[in-house]
Amino acid sequence: MINCICINDLGRPKEISPEIWVKFGERYRISHIYYHPEQKIQGCSIFEKPLDESCKPYETFILQRFAIRYEDIPALNELAFDCTQLNGIDLSSLINIEDERIESTVEENQAA
Repeated sequence: MINCICINDLGRPKEISPEIWVKFGERYRISHIYYHPEQKIQGCSIFEKPLDESCKPYETFILQRFAIRYEDIPALNELAFDCTQLNGIDLSSLINIEDERIESTVEENQAA
């Protein structure tokens, strides 16, 4: 599992209850990484906040909601390789550190 921190808790879908939803600034652990080819997004399962049948159609959190420490990037790579949904995907395209977007998201959350 990969340690992470929520950097964006905005836009909770009504299908996901507030008790299950992640919270800005809280620490979690990523247990699985998915790639959703239809939506062209990366998703992840959070060990502490599993999404169940009541959350349908949502099955994962968007990976971009979370920040990962630089030193945990190798472990993230390893987890991604272990997740069979990513077979054949160029992982370098999935690990895209966008400092401006992260800073903007943090600023939005702090202002909210």
